[in-house]
Amino acid sequence: MPTASMKPLMWARRLWTRIGRHELGTLVWVLGIAAILLAFVNLADEVLEGDTHAFDRAVLLALRNAVDLADPLGPAWLENAARDITSLGGYPVLILVTLAVIGFLLVVRQGRAALLVLVAVGGGMLLSTALKIGFDRPRPDLVPHVVDVYTQSFPSGHAMLSAATYLTLAALLARVQPQRRVKGYLLSVAISLTLLIGASRVYLGVHWPTDVLGGWCVGAAWAMACWVAALWLQRRGKVEAPRPVEVEEIRTGEGTERAAP
Repeated sequence: MPTASMKPLMWARRLWTRIGRHELGTLVWVLGIAAILLAFVNLADEVLEGDTHAFDRAVLLALRNAVDLADPLGPAWLENAARDITSLGGYPVLILVTLAVIGFLLVVRQGRAALLVLVAVGGGMLLSTALKIGFDRPRPDLVPHVVDVYTQSFPSGHAMLSAATYLTLAALLARVQPQRRVKGYLLSVAISLTLLIGASRVYLGVHWPTDVLGGWCVGAAWAMACWVAALWLQRRGKVEAPRPVEVEEIRTGEGTERAAP
């Protein structure tokens, strides 16, 4: 007969059996999305009320030469590197990367997965534009801009779209990798790119720090939502499930390869 201390464990096991592993995982993802969106809403409220101005101002000034505000801190090569890094979050690069992935999925006959990627990235771009128009926050005028900009400031489109694009694509590639360290590497690269691109926007003086924080929040939430949708559609056969190919045997000289079932 179960003791009182065992009852919570038995209850948890019954709950796990009823809702299933996939449903519980989906619930965790949804709660994560809600938490990130709540953080964005709180940040946006602070931005609209002007409570973040002192923080934004202090960070931007800390990254500039006190004698010449047009000169970012560090050697000239660092400024050039920041320009190169920031371009990785621009529309031309993101569109090219997305089209390359879509082309690959079409070649391997994953047409519906390719459509999902197109909707995920394209939807993120539309959402970014809508948020910028809605908040209509001016670009920083505290320091000279190192690169040209043409849109509103909050949230950062580079930070948001790099998170939405690179995290979504990394999660897609991680699905076909059987080894955890490879999955971790792919996600680490995507996260690192997202952080570097966002930081470059502040360093170049074209965004307030809170613009970038807001972009990261929305971009991560969007990527997670797209990933949950992909898993849901895959379990219902609406999107092709990934089929990893593993080399089980390579015979030297014979050149034979066998794919895992």
